[in-house]
Amino acid sequence: MQVDRVFKNFRAGFIGKASPIHFFWGSFDLAVTRFSGRTAPPFTSKVPGLSTAVMAEAYSHEVSSAGFWPGGGGIDYASFYSYAYPMPEAFKDAPVSPQGAFFSEQLGEFLLPYDEVRNARDPEASLLSFLQSTYEAEADAAKWDRAGLEKRFAAGRSPDARSGR
Repeated sequence: MQVDRVFKNFRAGFIGKASPIHFFWGSFDLAVTRFSGRTAPPFTSKVPGLSTAVMAEAYSHEVSSAGFWPGGGGIDYASFYSYAYPMPEAFKDAPVSPQGAFFSEQLGEFLLPYDEVRNARDPEASLLSFLQSTYEAEADAAKWDRAGLEKRFAAGRSPDARSGR
């Protein structure tokens, strides 16, 4: 429930097309995706257990996607993740936060172990930092129209999914 609330807070700052916070049946994760508005090259990779047609539709446009994954298929621990499709060259080398976040060459995405967030002094700030810094790394590397896709909040005000602002 808390991850859903933090994801909604993160999503509130984006006025471009974005998915609702959703449970992705294909890999048992809770996710949120932002779209640049530009089409992407055809998806040609294979994903075990998923139809190529489903993946082609899912990645028809450029995305920055993040979520929570309970682990498996390459990692043995629960983790937050962030990836881009298509992945810009500079994405994987971008500095992201918080400490503990890293790019997994094996999975092709940034990871932040759940325990890093759970044990942080401010878990919400830690997770929001990961979500925002990885999104910015993708959006800047791919030259998204950030001014047209993001909402700036007045000083002293921030998005807050609990109050609906």
